[in-house]
Amino acid sequence: MIPAMPATATTSRQTSVAALRFGRLAAMGTVTVLLLIAGVWGSWGDAQHVMLAKGRESGTVKVTDCAEETCSGPFTPVSAGAEAREVVIARTVAIRKGQSYAVVVKPGTDEVVRSGPAGILNAWVPLGGALLLASVVVAGGLRLSRIAWILAGSGLLLVTATFMTL
Repeated sequence: MIPAMPATATTSRQTSVAALRFGRLAAMGTVTVLLLIAGVWGSWGDAQHVMLAKGRESGTVKVTDCAEETCSGPFTPVSAGAEAREVVIARTVAIRKGQSYAVVVKPGTDEVVRSGPAGILNAWVPLGGALLLASVVVAGGLRLSRIAWILAGSGLLLVTATFMTL
């Protein structure tokens, strides 16, 4: 540093670098949190019915007809107070015509979701995808590689376990 230059030039540069670093961390942290919240939000719609199934109608459905996005079939109740009727289940790669599946009825509707371990894992797949996306943001934006590997491993484990179960 030249003795004739004021010391504030370096200090203001350091301040601006610190402010930019803080802004990057705040923005990437916000994106990461939003991704994880969206994953939980997307999963909870079905997961609540599968995980908190006590007191809900449960039984089996034999898939007899499939359309573009849904399949339907007769519901055979196994819980007390449940009634047999025609129900609708979301069509996924795991739902096949002619197969029977253990299901839980969403209250107040004729929609069902798979129950048991396969249903729980299937319900949490959106969170698995969010974990994978968040790991990229954490690695690139926050530069926290260990946490990014943990997020990626958790998401990959969830998605793989679901694939193997279904």
